[in-house]
Amino acid sequence: MIRVLIADDQALVRGGFRLIIEAQPDIEVVAEAADGREALRLARELDPDVVLMDIRMPEMDGLEALRQLATADSQPHVLMLTTFDLDEYVYRAMKLGAAGFLLKTVRPEQLADAVRTVAAGDALLAPAITRRLIEEFVRRPPPGQERPPELAELTERELGVLRLIARGLSNAEIGASLHLGESTVKTHVTHILMKLGLRDRVQAAVLAYESGLAQPGVD
Repeated sequence: MIRVLIADDQALVRGGFRLIIEAQPDIEVVAEAADGREALRLARELDPDVVLMDIRMPEMDGLEALRQLATADSQPHVLMLTTFDLDEYVYRAMKLGAAGFLLKTVRPEQLADAVRTVAAGDALLAPAITRRLIEEFVRRPPPGQERPPELAELTERELGVLRLIARGLSNAEIGASLHLGESTVKTHVTHILMKLGLRDRVQAAVLAYESGLAQPGVD
């Protein structure tokens, strides 16, 4: 059973998400929080698998709660919630270790699938909107700037895989693009994250854009 904590300052939003989640046979809501401070306390006490975290909350916002959770011994997978698809804080949330984000207008089946995705250890990077957010808020380095030294640890094949991760492609889609088996792609992704010291695909995508390896608007 996937255990979920819902953190949002709007009771109607929390109630709506609870109804959707509790209709799923494999997901349960363990608690609700009305602000970031309460979310942080409950996450530490209950050790949920997934936290649905609103970005803008009183007392402590979702970003600060996420930052503190990222340093905990037991780190839940955090899905950030936002009202607007170009929320100025989403890019920062990704850099802080969020597993992905959801619009509050998400369809019920998408919410359940998102929870399952991040609970399994994958990042919610596939939706095109995630890529657009990264492109919107990342600042590319000036032309001619050298790549960050950590990228020198990657092979040419791994660099190619990283570019496709930044485009939001799944392992199966990367495999089809590079004519590789899905298990081989998964191995490459694991090596990329280890070499770069990153937590997941979201952080890998952010680094790819920041370093200039991937460029906004380029497929």
